[in-house]
Amino acid sequence: MITLNATEARLDEAQVPLRVLWVRQGALLPQGEALDARLGGLFRRSMEGAGFKGEAGESLLLATPEGHFLLFGLGEDPREAGGRLAQALLKTSFPEALVEPLGAEEETYALAEGLYLGSYRFERHKTEREAKSLALRLSGAGLEALERARKVAEGVYLARDLVNEPPNVLTPEALAEAALGLKPLGVEVEVLDEAAMEALGMGAFLAVGRGSENPPRFIALRYAPEGARERLDLVGKGLTFDSGGYSLKPTEGMATMKGDMAGAAAVLGAMKSAALLGLPVELRGYIAACENLISGRAYRVGDVLKTLSGKTVEVMNTDAEGRLTLADALAYAERQGASRILELSTLTGAAVVALGEEVAALFATEAAWGEKVRQGAERAGEKVWPMPLEKAYREKLKSPVADLKNVGDRNGGAITAALFLAAFVQVPLVHLDIAGPAFAKKTHPLGPEGGTGFGVRTILEVARGL
Repeated sequence: MITLNATEARLDEAQVPLRVLWVRQGALLPQGEALDARLGGLFRRSMEGAGFKGEAGESLLLATPEGHFLLFGLGEDPREAGGRLAQALLKTSFPEALVEPLGAEEETYALAEGLYLGSYRFERHKTEREAKSLALRLSGAGLEALERARKVAEGVYLARDLVNEPPNVLTPEALAEAALGLKPLGVEVEVLDEAAMEALGMGAFLAVGRGSENPPRFIALRYAPEGARERLDLVGKGLTFDSGGYSLKPTEGMATMKGDMAGAAAVLGAMKSAALLGLPVELRGYIAACENLISGRAYRVGDVLKTLSGKTVEVMNTDAEGRLTLADALAYAERQGASRILELSTLTGAAVVALGEEVAALFATEAAWGEKVRQGAERAGEKVWPMPLEKAYREKLKSPVADLKNVGDRNGGAITAALFLAAFVQVPLVHLDIAGPAFAKKTHPLGPEGGTGFGVRTILEVARGL
């Protein structure tokens, strides 16, 4: 557990067990320089003797006549520096530390956000848990910036917790319960059962969930503060587990499929943070939550499904299920009056092949809307890269027996998936394929292995920028 507090105390006057000094490109910052001069150049001699260059995340702990000091490499990104620092400090026995100021307000905010994100742990199912707590005082920080960082982090924590829950715990109904848990914050939540979805005509979504004994749920959320100046509609993929259906995945392919609802988690996390922050923007969210499993009731290759939009889809691969659930969710969002949609999903392995595990693929049906989302992601520190919606590839989705097939061939798989989604809405759509960055297979600067909460901060920045 970590707490951040603002203080005006300088490093040369504070009485704390540990003081953290930044090193940027081998150089101390102003307060560190002043302390070094007072100590007769002790820091510089120690850095030279240890071969300490101050590279990102590099650290050097010193015991001096004036107490303990941690020299820490700042690197280029203060958000990542904060995450690395939190992880380093949580491995020590120091209960409290004072951190040297960075100067610029935006750097201080990014540092605080990184400290919160880097300190995240998921230990709910462990019998022995780390009881480590750490109080950090950020010299020169403002209370408003620290509060904003905390509220953003709470939404990211929620998204990470949901992704990290095992699939026997986080069923579609449990995901709906998590959404209902946002009601005390002023978020309106409606949960539709199978009968309601059948009456609406969500044939594609219902087909995907039919193979599981855990029933599907459609979740609609609305955060509408008084005086909201704009509206943003969000859609998140909510597959709480994906076996691939009859197009069965290999065992290693299922290992991270508890996280196939990371898009839904991002929507819920953003809703929580938006409510805590009091963002003056109306947010609506839509999640089609289900499991894709095998049984005598499961949908098959060759089935033709009628979607909520009225269009029909021939199933050529039951492991391309997310786009079927999203087709109905997108059409529902448009029915509810969406004028623009931001959709997030762990949709294709092709996006990971193209961009790796740290960058999401951004597809936009309207260039201006795509650029707004790209800029929001950049401000949030989440990596996205614009990809083309190549019209010629629509041919790959033509079916001899229905309006569309749910897959094309192997080539350009992320693009054909995005083209499929775009066929179900008329309003501007941005599709973020977050299959790469939604789940980390090892510890990274902003957190441990597991769910990353990718997308929460992008959504919030996009909303703030409307």
